[in-house]
Amino acid sequence: MSEYWYKEAVIYCLDVETFADSDGDGIGDLRGLIGRLDYLARLGVTCLWLNPIHPSPGRDDGYDITDFYTVDPRIGSLGDFAELLHQASNRGIRVMIDLVVNHTSDEHPWFRSARSSPDSPYRDWYIWTDSEPPDRHQGMVFPGEQRETWSYDRTAKAWFYHRFYDFQPDLNYHNPRVREEVKKIMAFWLQLGVAGFRMDAVPFIIELTEPGKNPCPMDFDFLTELRQHVQWRRGDAVLLAEANVEPDRLPGYFADAGGSNSRLHMLFDFMLNGRLMLALARQDPEPIIEALRDTPQLPRGGQWATFLRNHDEIDLSRLTAEQRADVFAAFGPDENMRLYDRGIRRRLAPMLGGDRRRIELAYSLQFTLRGTPVLRYGEEIGMGDDLALPGRNSIRTPMQWSRAPNGGFTSADEPIRPVVDSRDYGYQKVNVTAQRHDQDSLFGWFERMIRTLRESPEVSAGTCAHIDQKLPPGILAHRADGSTGTMVFLHNLGTDDVRVDLSELYGEADDPNQVFGDRDYGPVGRLDALDLAGYGYRWIRLCRNPGT
Repeated sequence: MSEYWYKEAVIYCLDVETFADSDGDGIGDLRGLIGRLDYLARLGVTCLWLNPIHPSPGRDDGYDITDFYTVDPRIGSLGDFAELLHQASNRGIRVMIDLVVNHTSDEHPWFRSARSSPDSPYRDWYIWTDSEPPDRHQGMVFPGEQRETWSYDRTAKAWFYHRFYDFQPDLNYHNPRVREEVKKIMAFWLQLGVAGFRMDAVPFIIELTEPGKNPCPMDFDFLTELRQHVQWRRGDAVLLAEANVEPDRLPGYFADAGGSNSRLHMLFDFMLNGRLMLALARQDPEPIIEALRDTPQLPRGGQWATFLRNHDEIDLSRLTAEQRADVFAAFGPDENMRLYDRGIRRRLAPMLGGDRRRIELAYSLQFTLRGTPVLRYGEEIGMGDDLALPGRNSIRTPMQWSRAPNGGFTSADEPIRPVVDSRDYGYQKVNVTAQRHDQDSLFGWFERMIRTLRESPEVSAGTCAHIDQKLPPGILAHRADGSTGTMVFLHNLGTDDVRVDLSELYGEADDPNQVFGDRDYGPVGRLDALDLAGYGYRWIRLCRNPGT
């Protein structure tokens, strides 16, 4: 693939601990994942993104790390990880890992040393102050679960900063030794063969925190340092980051002042995600059109990563109060379905009432809009959630492989988390084995959709534009133009059947034909009478450029 391989990738996100257990201890492991690589290859996945794999006390689902240079012994060894990279590569699948370096666990040897003495060589690896900070109760990421961002440590006799939980002290990026250590961590995993990193909490990494100072300065140049370091170690490695910030700040994460793409390769598109949810809730494409219009122009090489469900709650913080209320009413009507007053902690299938038409529509939208699609494990079979579990764990249940006990995830009596066992989404009904034997299953649909996407590189690597002309209510029409040709997409967010006239585009067409859709609508013709069912969608190729 080209140096911009990530633009044509299909990324699959999973937590090793909940994917497949090979040794019967109730915990998913690397050997179990290796055994399921053929399944992922069949689905069409080209890149795996693994949630934290490092040793951890497990107080924040692995995001509280005690050693950045190995894997959690519960999931395997470094040898197992190297074998995973080898076997994945044999199937054309790259592997990215989470880089969680905004903070460590308070059980990390660095922090244990730092708190032990003011003279510790690791003391200034963390952020301390001797007096109680005036902003102690500000800037909390998990309101309702956090009480403060500065905590007093009796051993150190000082206050330490933690943007997240109090057992996750922040690293001090004022300190050049911390920066060099992060580069060493990245170099270590790149040398093993990872394809890049999903960087957690990037805005907080580049924020140079000082007690009582708000806002604190942001050191975007550090992103340039990391990009250069990564590229020297592995030229095609990618930095995919999480930065849910205001739209006018997004370009700075990609490009320097001169506009060169010298920082991050990719960012998750939180703005589009929230607008997609609003559009689905209102059955109105206008929020998507606004997102396409308001999205900052990216430098060459920059790319968005699109998603519907990720490993966290659906974050609606970029919507207005009225817009959030509409999404909550449609998809999270019960208080137990919500989290932090800003998000929804459900999987997509139950959010959409298990309606296959709406599920297909939603993922057709995501996969045809600009950017690289990211798919959360289990979404391809329509897994449900377990709202009896606390917080984000509701959508972090084990993968459902078969009708066997515990969904075939493990032979143990006690899995790491309960497998979904509800009437509509329980493993007895929703599982991989059943769907692989059913051509009309959701899994079969995902296979066909991803295969079609990979035959249409202009979708993710080309331009994306809303087709601005008078259309029936509820209809989104957009196009993708690239070196390989032009595609047009129709999506009906409403329930009524409609007929769409796109005859203005016919002059651009060689022999327009539908390559994917919710049904066979017959010949496309002159684009002047395109039928579209309620919740329907059509992918139409206008032309393919010669030589592609």
